[in-house]
Amino acid sequence: MFVSRLKRALLLDAGLYTEVASDKSATGQAVYAVLLAGVASGLGMIATRGGGIIALETAATLLSWIVCAFATYLAGVKLLPEARTEPGLGKLIRAIGFAFSPGLIRIFSFIPYLGSAIIVASWIWTFAAIVVAVKQALDYSSTWRAVGVAVIGLALVMLIIYALKIYVIILLFAYGFRDA
Repeated sequence: MFVSRLKRALLLDAGLYTEVASDKSATGQAVYAVLLAGVASGLGMIATRGGGIIALETAATLLSWIVCAFATYLAGVKLLPEARTEPGLGKLIRAIGFAFSPGLIRIFSFIPYLGSAIIVASWIWTFAAIVVAVKQALDYSSTWRAVGVAVIGLALVMLIIYALKIYVIILLFAYGFRDA
């Protein structure tokens, strides 16, 4: 069932996103989908960044998922709701978890000359999946409203992830290189 759901998520099957949003038992599967995407991303970069990148990419993917789900919930329910919008953070957590499935292709980002294109393709595909997930989980009739909510959610993810990266760099320069 999990593999079938992953395939349907990759195909942007709207019915899948409605199904997992309503199925509370799919929360664990959503976590697995996010973890697999993070591990795939790390494996794709292991040759150039070393083994620690797997843990870092997995953690970053998990954080991105949580922030994206929470931000899209706030944007979708508080800023841009439709009359029939059914609020439910759990619904978005599950649907957006499966929407991170296109990140699985990042396992191929090690391929010379294609790696960057694969990463960009995974971002675009993931964005499209998040739009479908938001539309289905929040019962939107407007795809453009779902696009707006997805943009808000992903903008917040990017802001937080880049702020954390800057913080880590500052810590490395302040403390990590002192004894070298």
